[in-house]
Amino acid sequence: MVVGVDGSEPSREALRWAARQAELTGASVDAVMSWEWPGYATWGGMLPPAAPTDGALEEAAQQTLLTAVEETLGKEPPVRVRALTQPGSPVQVLLEAARGASLLVVGSRGLGGFRGALLGSVSQHVTHHAPCSVVVVRAPSGAGGATGAGEETGER
Repeated sequence: MVVGVDGSEPSREALRWAARQAELTGASVDAVMSWEWPGYATWGGMLPPAAPTDGALEEAAQQTLLTAVEETLGKEPPVRVRALTQPGSPVQVLLEAARGASLLVVGSRGLGGFRGALLGSVSQHVTHHAPCSVVVVRAPSGAGGATGAGEETGER
């Protein structure tokens, strides 16, 4: 099972949902985060004097992902969780990671979502193009802390 994590609360809720589902089905979870060069890095073909390296960006993404997994599922998750980072756009990385997976789980909106949007652009795109079933997990509404409910799309 693959779950997209970007550190946002909707992605953490997706990770919680995936871990519960994996526990019920005996599956493992691949928590996946993508990273890209900041937009300014290649503007006009010039890099700022303190431009990060691929290694620094990869390391920052890996640390962000490991922190999100630990804060969300604890130091010893109830299921096997692999934390994977890949360069590229979130959609491309998730679709590639989902090849051969039984399920792709994403939050309804991530860090790039517009407030009030029903689905973010990543969740909307993967529901149409994923090579497996997709679950879009809604973030808890309000401060009540209600757990998000998954909404599964048709099998492909």
